[in-house]
Amino acid sequence: MPISYLPVLAALGVALALGVGIVGLSALVGSRSGGRVKLSTYESGEPLLDRSRKRISILFFLIAIDFVIFDVELAFLLPWILVLKEGGWPLFWAVMVFIFLIVVGFAYIWKKGGLDVSPSTRDGAAAHE
Repeated sequence: MPISYLPVLAALGVALALGVGIVGLSALVGSRSGGRVKLSTYESGEPLLDRSRKRISILFFLIAIDFVIFDVELAFLLPWILVLKEGGWPLFWAVMVFIFLIVVGFAYIWKKGGLDVSPSTRDGAAAHE
C-alpha cells in the first residue's frame, strides 16, 4: 500500500471512531423517556389522527424529483469549474451543451405546470383546463 494513502486512511479512521463514539455515548447517557404519545407517528407536521391511509398529492413527489435532478446538475458543474483551464474551449462548449439541456428540461417542467403547487391545481381539476 503506498504511503500516500496513509493520511486518507487516518482521516477515515478518525471519522469512523468519532461517529461510533457519538452514537454509543448517546445510547449510554441518553434518557429513555416517553410513552404512547411520544412513540406515535408524526409526519409532515401533522399528527396521525387515525390508522387509515390517506392520499398524498403526487405534486409533492414530482417537485422532490425535480429538486434532485437539478441538484445533481450542480454537483456535475463543480468538477468542471476546477478543471476548466486545463480542458480549454472543447470542455467549455461541452458543458454549455449540458447546461442548455438542463435549461430545456427546466422550461419543459415549468410549461407543463410541474412547479405549480397552488391550491387550484392540487386536485388536478384546473391543471387540464
